[in-house]
Amino acid sequence: MKIRDEQPGDEQTIHALTDKAFAGAPYSDGTEAEIVRLLRAAGDLALSLVAEEDDTIVGHVAFSPLTIRGDDGPWFGLGPISVEPKHQKQGIGRALVAEGLARLRERGARGCALIGDPNVYKGMGFESDGKLSYGEVPAKYVQRIVFIGAAPQGELHYAPAFGAAGSG
Repeated sequence: MKIRDEQPGDEQTIHALTDKAFAGAPYSDGTEAEIVRLLRAAGDLALSLVAEEDDTIVGHVAFSPLTIRGDDGPWFGLGPISVEPKHQKQGIGRALVAEGLARLRERGARGCALIGDPNVYKGMGFESDGKLSYGEVPAKYVQRIVFIGAAPQGELHYAPAFGAAGSG
């Protein structure tokens, strides 16, 4: 498997993969591919990586800027992350996240946050201490990994694409 930056021409493959990866998932509202599209259009797709096997894209991860009220950052949000269903549970998602986090560290990011299952992301270094919030989402799902400085506290504010997807 090879991990590389998204390149021009990958967009439709990434969107189809994202739709397929989230199809029927109980935690999905079906807007994930649209979120990636809107992040890209707004210039908020800070880091977009794909995983390839035999020259075929089998995974994708997006990172976008986010703010945490009371923290100067820079902070990034992880997601959406998509893996071709027949390739799931093989470490592709974990490898994409690890590569993305390493690149964010190199860029001087303070850290990365996400909304997700703690059982999935704890092994990648993410944790929830109850000091971050995101709307009505239970605190255990609001997680972060700190690269520089103290752990933040406050409300997460994602790029506008997360609120705009599916609204019209």
